Amino acid sequence: MATTQDFSFRYDRWCGSILGLFGSGRRFSRVRVGEDVVDVRLGIAFQGTVDRSAIQGAHRWTGRVFGWGAHGWRGRWLVNGSSKGIVVLEIDPAARGRVLGFPVKVRELALSLEEPEAFAAALALDLA
Repeated sequence: MATTQDFSFRYDRWCGSILGLFGSGRRFSRVRVGEDVVDVRLGIAFQGTVDRSAIQGAHRWTGRVFGWGAHGWRGRWLVNGSSKGIVVLEIDPAARGRVLGFPVKVRELALSLEEPEAFAAALALDLA
């Protein structure tokens, strides 16, 4: 029997409302940890699936955050609704994702989560 765990994105109060207007609010977003894959959906803004075997590690975000939604470049993607609770997954080989429908490669994926510690535990990873 396959088991999955769903985790909610963390949203700042104002950000959740704004992203919701653009189809990327709480109602359409989640991170699902399955036995073999992690499936990420931030509404229409970002969709991606990462093989669990490709996740090489995780750590907490230590930088500043200047944007909310789905944004990145050259394989490094930040998918967030808040500047708090951000977990960064290191991925090798790169996963495939879609940003507003356009294909992207994902080597690093930062996610703002309501329960970052529980997410890391579901992946059997230590947050450094």
